[in-house]
Amino acid sequence: MQNETRQCQNCKKDFMIEVEDFNFYEKIKVPTPTFCPECRSVRRMTFRNERTLYKRKCDFSGQDIITPFSPDSKIKVYERDIWWSDKWDTFASSIDVDFLKPFFTQFKELLEKAPLPSLFNSRTNNSFFCNHSGEIRNSYLSYACWGIENVSFCTKTLHSKDSLDLLACSNSELCYDSIACDKMYGSAFCENCENCVSSYFLYECKGCTDCIGCVNLRNQSYCIFNKQYSKEEYQEKVKKLKLDNFKSLKEIEEEFNDLKKTSIRKFASFYNVTNSTGDNLANSSNCKYCFDLKAGIKDLKFVVNGGMKLEDSYDGYGLGENASLIYESVDTGADGQRFFFDIFVWGGNDVFYSYACHGCSNVFGCIGLRNKQYCILNKQYTKKEYEKLLPKIVEHMKEIPYEDNNGKIYRYGEFFPVELSPFCYNETIAQEYFPLTKVEAEKIGYRWKDQDERSYVVDINTNNIPETIKDIDDSIIGRVIECEHKSNCNEQCTEAFKITKDELSFYRRMNLPIPNLCPNCRHYQRQKKRNPLKLWTRTCMCDKKNHFHGGELCEIKFETSYAPNRPEIIYCEKCYQQEVY
Repeated sequence: MQNETRQCQNCKKDFMIEVEDFNFYEKIKVPTPTFCPECRSVRRMTFRNERTLYKRKCDFSGQDIITPFSPDSKIKVYERDIWWSDKWDTFASSIDVDFLKPFFTQFKELLEKAPLPSLFNSRTNNSFFCNHSGEIRNSYLSYACWGIENVSFCTKTLHSKDSLDLLACSNSELCYDSIACDKMYGSAFCENCENCVSSYFLYECKGCTDCIGCVNLRNQSYCIFNKQYSKEEYQEKVKKLKLDNFKSLKEIEEEFNDLKKTSIRKFASFYNVTNSTGDNLANSSNCKYCFDLKAGIKDLKFVVNGGMKLEDSYDGYGLGENASLIYESVDTGADGQRFFFDIFVWGGNDVFYSYACHGCSNVFGCIGLRNKQYCILNKQYTKKEYEKLLPKIVEHMKEIPYEDNNGKIYRYGEFFPVELSPFCYNETIAQEYFPLTKVEAEKIGYRWKDQDERSYVVDINTNNIPETIKDIDDSIIGRVIECEHKSNCNEQCTEAFKITKDELSFYRRMNLPIPNLCPNCRHYQRQKKRNPLKLWTRTCMCDKKNHFHGGELCEIKFETSYAPNRPEIIYCEKCYQQEVY
């Protein structure tokens, strides 16, 4: 067996299937994919809507609920606690297998009959506007978070409290507008930092206290734009910087960005990583083309976001927690194995082509089942019946495939067709990682959700927002503030926003001005600062005379998410450590 080049049936570009890939597909007995890795990733992401929420009626009780499923979708939605209860029959929506129809056509019929939960949360308290999160308390408009308390407007944030506007941060407290940081306290506007306290505008700094506008520092205090000061000098400088003033913060940010551009960067953000490629990995072994994963992961490929003792899995978003042998799935894992082509499936084993099933074993094409086994399209079978019927369905999917509106063919081994997604492209995380315009999306064949007409009466225009928090009193709570973008962007802009009581208390405690963008636009600004989910082969740019390569250009090659045409100075691990540590 050797590597093979295939053409993606979606984007028509060539992609490589390597020997290790063939070995994995053979292990789990699935055909090789016909979509390239990027198109597979986008396809999965179109089934995950984290932050576009709607108000609609529960289809069970009639009460008002908050949910990612728009009122004009054909999805039946139950209030989350009702959905998890025994008040309804999960088998009521069952359908018989029809060997005259493509399987995905039948699954679509089931998808319009079987209810889904209003929110994809677990163990939440007083956190009604959060989604795809668990173990959270007193939090607001936060998504894909775990173990948070008193947190608002955060995404992919773990075990943190009393913070606002974080992306991919963990174990932090009293932090604001930061990205990919860990063990931070009382800090704001930081990126890729660890163990820093009372600091602002830091990039790739570790163990720093009372620093502003610095890059690549280790265990330093009282530094401003990488220049050392005494404690007294630092305090005087800080007063002049006016960190409480919106305009001053923008000026500091501009100077900070200029310093970042001229500073060296490590090819990838790795910690305790062996034989792996990707970015933002920690405690990983043999993980290829993986991003935003941590906590004891190994033998993975094409996986984004998650980790936590995830092993031997391919192609997924939001996978992990004591799981293995997962393939082509979204938001799936938690004490289970052999989950193929699944969405929001936790616990159990041998679950295929299913949505929102938990604690199940040996189920195929099911929706909303809990602690069931030997089920197909939500119908109960005996073990003998199931084992006889399952291979017939697999062969049926191969012989009578589903063809989408653009002529793409879906046989067994392919994830769900995009047109089966309950969401439009721009409602989902696909728009965050692979942004498109409406014209571009519809040309490819994705559905697009036009923004509902809003009738906001703006109380405060953007240019009238006070510059400092001391100029704002409690009367601002609940007033409608205009977003600076005014929806003239492609960032799910809400056009306006309000300041809550807890949010105002946070800004006062941190002595920070209130923002001029709505929460969605602020999230997109943070997302833009992160590298794409792509890799390029590059060579280290170091030519330092005091390094091991003796003044010659370093020849170490690596896979990096910094594209070759970008201006940053990219070093290999060895050269970076020699300069920074």
